[in-house]
Amino acid sequence: MSTVPLSPARERILLWLLALTQFTVVMDFMVMMPLAPQLMRAFNIEASTVSGAVSVYAWCAGLSGLLAATYIDRFSRKRLLLTMFFLFNLSNLACALAPTFHLLVWSRAFAGLTGGVMASIVMAIIGDLIPPQRRGAATGIVMTSFSMAAVAGVPVGVVLAAKFGWQSPFYLLVVFSLIIWALAARVLPKLDGHLSKRVPMSAVVPNLIGLFRVPRHLSAFLLSGVNMLTGMLVIPFISPVLVNNLGVQPAEITYVYLAGGCATLFSSRLIGRWADRVGKHQVYRYMALFSILPMLFMTHMPQMPLLAIILFFPFFMTSVAGRNIPLQALMTTIPDPARRGAFLSANSALQQLGSGVGALIGGMSLHSDSSGHIVGYGSNGYLAAGLTLFTVWWVGRVNGVAAAPAPAARAAA
Repeated sequence: MSTVPLSPARERILLWLLALTQFTVVMDFMVMMPLAPQLMRAFNIEASTVSGAVSVYAWCAGLSGLLAATYIDRFSRKRLLLTMFFLFNLSNLACALAPTFHLLVWSRAFAGLTGGVMASIVMAIIGDLIPPQRRGAATGIVMTSFSMAAVAGVPVGVVLAAKFGWQSPFYLLVVFSLIIWALAARVLPKLDGHLSKRVPMSAVVPNLIGLFRVPRHLSAFLLSGVNMLTGMLVIPFISPVLVNNLGVQPAEITYVYLAGGCATLFSSRLIGRWADRVGKHQVYRYMALFSILPMLFMTHMPQMPLLAIILFFPFFMTSVAGRNIPLQALMTTIPDPARRGAFLSANSALQQLGSGVGALIGGMSLHSDSSGHIVGYGSNGYLAAGLTLFTVWWVGRVNGVAAAPAPAARAAA
């Protein structure tokens, strides 16, 4: 039941279609941050108010992921993906048409509720279609969506917003999402094999609670949440630190992220294939250990030219984002196939919680001095490094029923 045979060509088409689906969700979230100045002018609001529209998405996405664990395994993967994707597209249309900031915030909340469950459905589809020994490469393809959003989606959205108004990126997403939705409706197989083991409705809530009673689930949830927390101690504050402390111009931030996005666009698939050859646990350890040095350098960066910052940022993005590829592939092996969707939904919710906690703790440790420089960023780096070392140790305790050692790992043993 766990996999549906596909030809290699159709498998590639399907994986890239899932990547494009995720691209729309990632772009929808990422594009809000560079739109802040235009939103402030359009609605006559402060920067702190704009951040509410950004954070409401994350919290609603976490809530959506947790609620989805009660129903995600009760429907065909294809039907559920198409339904949530359509509702997500409506949320983008609502954002574009919002006449007031309050309605925009409500539209962002709706986007979080619908988009928050999309990643869980996509990963459940990968778990259903792709054998465990090839899920690393498959996850690497799908996770290029983050790179595509950084390289193409956000810059295009910002340029359109500058010329045609802040609403234009959301109109672009509506059109693009409708095209992808139509392709998904045609390409995706039925994906309802897991329904043969569907539990009665009366058992849904007890089964949700039961997810948190399985020791291997708890070990995986802790790893996943702490992994996201470490990244969010550093990532949300990169732009303000570069601008306030190093004198980088706001417009130049685009080049920094563009360099990082281009690097991950190529590295994601390589890391995924590496995880399949060597083993997901081992590659996670390598990437996590490698990420410590870039995180410490980022949080203790001395004065340096813009070109040097641009050349450094690909190392940061490749290492920090690269940890998520073997981790996400590993998560698909943890639960029983019939509970894969519920497990991944709960895991997605806990990742959102980890992100929120990381950003909260990271923000609490920062303050501005009399010269306007941001102080305390180095402490975030040390905490992130320490927690990363914890995940390197803890990943050895995370194993699942579907996990099987890669050929290279078995040979080494």
